Amino acid sequence: MNIVCLDMEGVLVPEIWIAFSEASGIPELRRTTRDEPDYGKLMNFRLGILKEHNLGLKEIQATIAKIDPLPGAKDFLDELRATTQVLILSDTFEQFAKPLMEKLNWPTIFCNTLEVADSGEITGYKMRCEKSKLTTVKALQSIGYETIAAGDSFNDLAMIQASKAGFLFKSTEQIKKDYPELPAYEEFGDLLAAIKAAL
Repeated sequence: MNIVCLDMEGVLVPEIWIAFSEASGIPELRRTTRDEPDYGKLMNFRLGILKEHNLGLKEIQATIAKIDPLPGAKDFLDELRATTQVLILSDTFEQFAKPLMEKLNWPTIFCNTLEVADSGEITGYKMRCEKSKLTTVKALQSIGYETIAAGDSFNDLAMIQASKAGFLFKSTEQIKKDYPELPAYEEFGDLLAAIKAAL
């Protein structure tokens, strides 16, 4: 009984905050979990910048509406879902993920939620649970699943390491260098073949 757990941003779709950084002209918003391992610190930094520039959910969603999945991501996901169970585990938020999930033919995603004022200001966020990716992988294992995981960032390492097979995908040179024991791939076809071999 296998289930594949995939990160979303950087793996299936471009990084939302990088796209919004470019759209808004605010270079500080380029920081992601590839740069900052502490997610709470990263989100508080982002919310501070949004407040400073008087930007809210509407502006970010307008950028997300223009984002398409990475080339080959939908075909990869379709073939993978025809082969085994797949779950997307992301630190993103329901309010960001929905239009992207539609473009990927509605895979199942576990993510977090934003706290949004009536004015559209993002006032905070609610994490689904602590260490959500690792916690979810361990929960799946506790109900009889063997997990296979793939991701690109610091916040994916725990779920990758806790799985029976784990892969880096489109990761940074630094992460690949620091974790040489983790197979690293750049192309969807190679990742698909590695996952299928692990099933």
